[in-house]
Parts: sequence; C-alpha cells; structure tokens
Amino acid sequence: MSDRLLVGTRKGLFRIERGEGGRWAIAKTWFLGDPVSAVLSEPDGARLHAALDLGHFGVKMQRSEDGGETWSQAASPTFPPKPEGLEDKDPMRGVDVPWSTQLVWTLECGAPGELWCGVIPGALFRSTDGGESWQLARALWDEPRRKLWMGGGYDFSGIHSILVDPRDPLHVTVGVSTGGVWTTREAGGSWELIGSGLRAEYLPEDMAGDPLAQDAHRIVQCPAHPDRLWMQHHNGIFVSDDGGAIWRELTDVPPSSFGFAVAVHPTDPDTAWFVPATKDEKRFPVDAHLVVTRTRDSGAHFDVLDRGLPTEPAYDLVYRHALECSRDGRRLAFGSTTGSLWVSDDQGDSWTNVSRHLPPILCVRFEE
Repeated sequence: MSDRLLVGTRKGLFRIERGEGGRWAIAKTWFLGDPVSAVLSEPDGARLHAALDLGHFGVKMQRSEDGGETWSQAASPTFPPKPEGLEDKDPMRGVDVPWSTQLVWTLECGAPGELWCGVIPGALFRSTDGGESWQLARALWDEPRRKLWMGGGYDFSGIHSILVDPRDPLHVTVGVSTGGVWTTREAGGSWELIGSGLRAEYLPEDMAGDPLAQDAHRIVQCPAHPDRLWMQHHNGIFVSDDGGAIWRELTDVPPSSFGFAVAVHPTDPDTAWFVPATKDEKRFPVDAHLVVTRTRDSGAHFDVLDRGLPTEPAYDLVYRHALECSRDGRRLAFGSTTGSLWVSDDQGDSWTNVSRHLPPILCVRFEE
C-alpha cells in the first residue's frame, strides 16, 4: 500500500506522506507558486515528471531522476512550425488554433522508457527516451476531423486521457474534450474514431450519437482487464467492455451522473468510483453535500459514500486527474478545488481529511 502522494496544485507540487501513527503530512514541496498541471511517477519510483504552467513563460517540464531530491528542466512538447497559408481555426469561435503548447493536461507511461503526453490544443506527444525529447503524433494532428474538435471548458480542445494497453504498448486510446475517443494500434501511426453508444445531450437528437461530438471528461482502463473502460462524460457515466468501441450509459445514478473524475480498481473491472457535482451550470456537490459514489457490479447499483467527508455545506469540485486508486487497489485519494485532500483505506467506505489548506488541487498521483 502506497504511503506517498504527489499532489499538483495551482501553487506548487507537494509530497504528502503517511508517517508514524498513520498521520499524513506534507513531506516535501517543489515549485512553490507555480501551477503544476500534471505529474507522473514512473513505476520504479525513481523518475518523476512534472508539468508547469508558467503563464507568460509558457509550459516547462521538470524531471527528477532521484525520487524528487533534485530536479532539472527537461524538454517540453513542441509543435512544428505551422505551414504558411494553412487554415486551422476553432470551429466554434473561428479563431486560429495555436500551434504551440498551451497546457500539458496529462502524462502517462508506455513501454519502458516511453512516455505519452496530452496537451491543449488537442495534440498527443510521444517520448521514447524518458522525456529527453518529444515527437508530435502527426497522424492524429493531421487527421482532417481534428479540425472539428472544440474546447470543453478551455478555449481549445485538449487530450486529457491516455490509455496504454498493458498487453500491447502500441495500442493507445485517448479521450478528447471535445472530440470523442480515438485509438491506434500502431503507436500513433494511424487512428480510428470509436465510441458507438455515447450520447451528447447538449446536441439535437439526430446529432447526439455522433462519436466526434462527445465530450468525454475522463476515461480510465482496468489494468488487469484492459478491455473494460469507464468514462465520466459531460452528461453521464458510460462503460465499455470492448476497449471503447461500444459504450452503454448508466442511468439513474445517485445523486448525479455529472462530474469530471473517475477511478477504476486495478484488478476488479466492475468496481469504479466517481465524485459527482450538480450539473454543468452548477459545479458543486448536489445540495452542497460532498460524496463519492461507487459501483461494485459494473454500474447496476451505486453506493453513496460520505463517512468522514464534510457534514457542513461543501462546495468542492474535483478535477479530472484529482481522484486516484493505488496500484494495489487498497487505497484511494482525491483532492478538491478548496485545497482539501482525502484518503480512504477501505475502498471509499470511510475517508480521512489529510490536508485542508493546500492550494486548489489539479492532480493526484500515488507514488509507488
């Protein structure tokens, strides 16, 4: 069971560690004052990666080879020059899509030494040398339908979910907000748009099932059963049993099926967790009552879990990457926009608030 958490916030990166007597506390801080939009701990625990959003100074990548004792600046994912005369405009607002990295939204490991990076505007980068250099997945960027992607909360589209099939690292699936679900079996050499059964209620009925129009907020994959995917969609919760080709919607999920975060148990594909909010226009818990929802039977039933969560009105929102299950499935953690961080040692039956005064939390990762 992991006793360390990496927590990226709007004002720095924190290591939260469980010490003697089971008490959690801040063990280390890095990059204080800087927004940390994504963080990654490689499986051996020695190499760490952090993406910083430095505003006027742009996106900067930091890497540690010694578990966080020291850090050095690494290469950032960089777009090629935009061809002169090429028209590439956001379809909703009609403004030019920048060919420059605005935000690193997610980082994931692939094969040994391989990293994947999803950014805004919607592009995917791959590194085969541990982050020394990055290559744009041109087949996806040059896909004509990419120009129909739209921003889902941000000004431009972005890739927020990267699923690398543990059986085959050439098989990668990504989630786009807003642009649906795409998959490759050639490490990015070619791409297929998938997502039959998804539904976008914000569109007219005859367009609602268009896979390209889907705003997938977050997608996760069960490592032991990689064909089982869970999705927190903009307007619901969906599950797939075939790697994302076909999805089924779960209805009547209490207290709400709107939210951003989802986590799946690493060995039990039927168990998943969500942190619901009211709806798009009211991004806070239903009735200001913060809860976690859990299914243990593939969505047939949901438990509403609140033991240890605030009893007073709470207005926390949990972002896409701020809910995490440990690799052994024994511990959960989530952090919120209020800077509160909770940990559960019993799969969500009860929660302990381990920090109340962090900056707004953007991402949470177990360090294992």
